Amino acid sequence: MVPFAIGSETAGSITYPAARCGVTALRPTFGAVGRTGVMSLSESLDKLGPLCRSAVDCAIVLDVIRGKDPDDLSSRKIFLDDPFSVDITKLTVGYLEDAEMEVVEVLKSKGVKMVPFKLDYTVDSAQGILNFTMDVDMLAHFDTWQRSGQDDEYEAQDQWPTELRRARVIPATDYVQSQRARGKLVREVRESFTVDAFVGNATDWEKVCVGNLVGMPVMVVPVGFEMIPDPPTEKTRRRSTVTTGIYAPPDHDHIALALTMAYQTVTDHHKQRPPIDDLGPDDVIPNPPKAVIPARILQG
Repeated sequence: MVPFAIGSETAGSITYPAARCGVTALRPTFGAVGRTGVMSLSESLDKLGPLCRSAVDCAIVLDVIRGKDPDDLSSRKIFLDDPFSVDITKLTVGYLEDAEMEVVEVLKSKGVKMVPFKLDYTVDSAQGILNFTMDVDMLAHFDTWQRSGQDDEYEAQDQWPTELRRARVIPATDYVQSQRARGKLVREVRESFTVDAFVGNATDWEKVCVGNLVGMPVMVVPVGFEMIPDPPTEKTRRRSTVTTGIYAPPDHDHIALALTMAYQTVTDHHKQRPPIDDLGPDDVIPNPPKAVIPARILQG
């Protein structure tokens, strides 16, 4: 419905909507885009990025919105080489066990060196670190709101108000330990990047947690559709999108963009559109009734 949109992600709010809708999106390096005017959930995790039809559009939008924001101290002018001039034949790209192999084969056919890859880190629970970080950051942001009792007026009491109240009883020691674990995770992931990028599932929750904690950019790439069974018959009118992720080290968003653009030059998954009516794939469009023009209009 729009040429592009801006998404905000703390823990999956760019990657999951993009994957569900079958669009191309970029969750950029943390700090690449200023967040002034955007409601914050976690100031150390929040990121803004483009959701578009193609990687080319993502590159154009990112180039416009990126850079230092004087009102957002975490923002900075990240290194962003021109993704259109990247020589992908000089790149070594890893692929995880859950990568979509079509993407691997297409990139290989374009001259990219593709190798098996594993992201190594020793932290036990990336999800636990993310939950502690997000909840405490969120409580700090909405502290006055909660202390003044305004959360009692919130309609869905079992959602954010409960989350904030739970965060208030997190011991300071546990929060500090979680941030130490986060620092260790960041170091280990950066050290394990022995490739220029890697391909893997974009919506795997562990990768979503790790990527957001590290501030790692990822392209969400549509790679096709799968049919959804419609019991009790095997025939179905429903399809779900299939996506994969192309991850790059922090500050190397241009690499993920370049690889996605290369993939999309020989595929058309990103050009698919949902139907604008309720017809199934085997339904016939009925002949529309002829318009009847009232006599008073014909008579002037």
